[in-house]
Formats: sequence, C-alpha cells, structure tokens
Amino acid sequence: MTEPATGRVAIVLFSGGLDSTTCLAIAKSEGFTPVALSFRYGQRHTVELDCAAEIAASEGVEHLIADIDLAAFGGSALIDASLAIPKHESLEELAAEDPGNSGVPITYVPARNTIFLSFALAVAEVRGSSDVYIGVNAVDYSGYPDCRPEFVEAFQSMANLATRAGVEGDPLVIHTPLIAMTKGQIVQLGAELGVDYSRTSTCYDPGADGGACGHCEACLLRARGFDDAGIADPTRYTSG
Repeated sequence: MTEPATGRVAIVLFSGGLDSTTCLAIAKSEGFTPVALSFRYGQRHTVELDCAAEIAASEGVEHLIADIDLAAFGGSALIDASLAIPKHESLEELAAEDPGNSGVPITYVPARNTIFLSFALAVAEVRGSSDVYIGVNAVDYSGYPDCRPEFVEAFQSMANLATRAGVEGDPLVIHTPLIAMTKGQIVQLGAELGVDYSRTSTCYDPGADGGACGHCEACLLRARGFDDAGIADPTRYTSG
C-alpha cells in the first residue's frame, strides 16, 4: 500500500473488507492522513474486525472501533443468527432467483450506512476533518438502498445542514471513489496501489477458522472481481 500521507485528515469507514481497504489506499494516495473507523455492531462475521485492526496497524493508520448494538433490532441475516445467509454456487444462480435485481436481500442491515456515516460525521467534526470516505458501490451493490449515489448525495446535503462546520462554511465531502466501478476494476485499482487483499475479509458467513465460505453473495462477487481483473484470488477459504 502507499506510504502514510501527511496531509489533511480523512475519516475512512473501514470494515477490513476488499472495498474499504481499497478506499483506505485511495485516501492515502490522494494525500490524506486517514483515520479508520470500524464498527462492532452485532455482526456475525466479526473476523472482519480482526482484519481491520491488523491492516490498520500494519499501515500505521489510527484505528477507531465504535460499539453499537444493531443486533438488538434484528431484521438482517448479518446480525440475527436465526436468519440463514443465502448461499449459491454461482452469481448466475443467484441472478436467476431475482432476474431484475429488484429485491432488497436479507443481508441488508436496516439503515446501516446512515448510522455509520452519522458516526463518521461526528468524528470528522471532532477531528476538524471535512472528508469522509465510504466504499459503497452502485454496480455490484446487491440491491442495498444505502449504496446508491442518491443516498450519499442526500446524506451529504443533510450533514452540511446539521453540523457547525457545515453552517460555518466548511462543508463535508463524502468521497465514494468506488461508486461506479465493477468489482474487477476495484481489485485492479487496489493492486496498483499495493493493497494486500490476502489480509482482507469479505465473507458474510466465515467458518470457525475465519476462512471464507465461498458461497455467500459477498464471496461470489469478490471471486468474480479477481477473475475479471486477471489477478490470482488470495482469499483463504474455510476448511469446515
């Protein structure tokens, strides 16, 4: 990855997954000093937090973890163990179940990005930062309503009405560098920036050994990304 930046502070929403780790590298390459912000929100796949901590430490990036209990509300297979995480053999099989990609999947966590961005906004104000990075993607976005450009634009407008910095003329900018990229393009860019994807975790349902399941939508999209980029997939899959 790039050398630590020395410029303005940017808050990077950071799960330790493929997209957010690429965003971290982009923020550094664009001259920002990133503060990585992760969440322990009741997710079943907590291995991502271990990855986030390891990556941040190795990159010399300040890492904050906020504790919020979204599992108390339920409504998503990512935070409710009674709900099964859908598994498929391929993206084609998944697409055949919803040809128009019209449904919001059970892995959608209600209002998650709204909540995460609100925390990032608060950290940005405290740190005197005007920049937040989030790795949302509208191409391989899985039907999540809070990954669309319209959502980000609306949140940015709200943020600049809701904060002292915004009303005093120092508006917040929400950076979405991956918003119009395919997963293959993201992998290619990350590789060019020196991202070590073997340290990242994307899986919704990792095994007890922390390895990826290989069959949830996140795993399938990740694998397709490496294939499309023509880059060997370094993902470690579970042995059981």
